Amino acid sequence: KAATMNGIHEVFMIARAQTLIALCSTVPGYWFTVAFIDIMGRFAIQLMGFFMMTVFMFAIAFPYDHWIKPDNRIGFVVMYSLTFFFANFGPNATTFIVPAEIFPARLRSTCHGISAATGKAGAIVGAFGFLYAAQPQDKTKTDAGYPPGIGVKNSLIMLGVINFVGMLFTFLVPEPKGKSLEELSGETEVEK
Repeated sequence: KAATMNGIHEVFMIARAQTLIALCSTVPGYWFTVAFIDIMGRFAIQLMGFFMMTVFMFAIAFPYDHWIKPDNRIGFVVMYSLTFFFANFGPNATTFIVPAEIFPARLRSTCHGISAATGKAGAIVGAFGFLYAAQPQDKTKTDAGYPPGIGVKNSLIMLGVINFVGMLFTFLVPEPKGKSLEELSGETEVEK
C-alpha cells in the first residue's frame, strides 16, 4: 500500500523477489538442462518442461482464490518458482539448442535466426498480452490505461492451455540426441 511503501522501496522489494526466484528456480533449471541434456535428450526435456509448466499453471490457476490469501503467499511463490524451474529445465533451453542442430548446414544460421526471432516475438506478445488479459473484468478495477481483461485466474488457465499446446507441438520435433549435425541434416545421405 502507498501508505506503507514509497516507489523506491517497492522497486527494491520487487527486484529482491525476482532475484530470489531467479536464483532458486531459473538458474538451477538451466544447470539441470546442461547436466541432463545428453542423458535425457532434447525431446524428453522439452516435453517434460511443457508438461510440468502446464501442471503448475493449472495448480496455481484453479485454486487461485486460495493462493491470493496472505497466509498462502509462500506456497504461491513456491508454485510460481517451480513453473520457472521447469520452463528453464525445458523449452527455454531446448528451443534455442534444437534449432541449432536440426537445420541443414547451408540454412542453419538463417533458420536459427528466424527461430530465435519468432521466439522473441512470441515472448513480447505473451508478456504484453498477459498484462492486458490479466486485468479484471470489472472496468472500475482495471489499472489506469488498460481495458478490462479476463482476470488473472483465467489468464493463468490460458497460459496452462498454451503450455499444453506447446507440449503437443513437441511431438513434431525430431530428437537430435547422439546424432551428428550432418546426420541430422541428411547431408551424409546426399553424398551416398
